[in-house]
Amino acid sequence: MKMLIVDDSLIVRRKIEREINLADLTEIVTASDGEEAVEVFIKHKPELVTMDLTMPRMEGTECVKELAAIDPDAVILVISALADKATAIKAVKNGAYGFLCKPFTESDLNEALVKCIAFSKKLKGNK
Repeated sequence: MKMLIVDDSLIVRRKIEREINLADLTEIVTASDGEEAVEVFIKHKPELVTMDLTMPRMEGTECVKELAAIDPDAVILVISALADKATAIKAVKNGAYGFLCKPFTESDLNEALVKCIAFSKKLKGNK
């Protein structure tokens, strides 16, 4: 399974990469903003995406919408410090699967990603 990590902070992208403990992952690619994320998504076709919301050039909720339009089966986990309900609801309405608040622990991240992978496998099983 391929994964795309989208966050404008290099520190956060590296933290996510370091803390992932999933046997299913075969490739991890990264992007620093929404526009780059769309380009990387088209090129690498990841099944799993982590998405920050507050970024330059294209913010996360818009990027979620773009990625969901390209591949409705992509599973997108929003990871953001913007923990208000309205933002989370907007991201989910735009196609995100779930929401994880920053700061997060390694176990929070892996638990959320395991759920995303299970959901992705369920989607593929129904096709």
